[in-house]
Amino acid sequence: MILPIVAYGDPVLRKKAKDITPEYPNFDALLENMFETMYGAYGVGLAAPQIGLPIRMFLVDTEPFSEDESLSDSEKEELKGFKRVFINAQITEESGDEWAFSEGCLSIPDVREDVFRKPNITIQYLDENFESHTESFNGTIARVIQHEYDHIEGILFTDKLSSFKKRLISGRLTNISKGKVKVDYRMRFPAMKKKR
Repeated sequence: MILPIVAYGDPVLRKKAKDITPEYPNFDALLENMFETMYGAYGVGLAAPQIGLPIRMFLVDTEPFSEDESLSDSEKEELKGFKRVFINAQITEESGDEWAFSEGCLSIPDVREDVFRKPNITIQYLDENFESHTESFNGTIARVIQHEYDHIEGILFTDKLSSFKKRLISGRLTNISKGKVKVDYRMRFPAMKKKR
């Protein structure tokens, strides 16, 4: 089932998410619905807060990036085969010189900006079978993981922009929160309080 993606402005996107256990209700259905929702919106990642759940879970499937002609064959192959579920994740290390990459977000449609992130990470997480892993990633895969990880920490990519860039896009962000944006996937917009 394709779920609505929560739009910018919803408080759930600002909450630090909570750990879950294997007893989480209807976990298998949730996982299936999240993948279906991500693919339905042509995303490469989706975090539980983006569907309104403040839990520490996100998915990544970088295959769409494997079609980038500027990448080497080995990079394309790595991106093509990378599909993971991250539960109760903790990034334990970020290293290297920060590099810029144009990022977007399903919760912030039609906004893309260069974001600087470190190229190498080490992350501890549980997979969909609640088995523990500690792995290191780099490059585009690390960046997608960092973006989704930020969601479970209550951070959005727009938080990492300069104050000048934030001012430039503030009107667009307000419009998104009010539902004044066209998207080709289901979204849930925050209820705007009426001014008196």
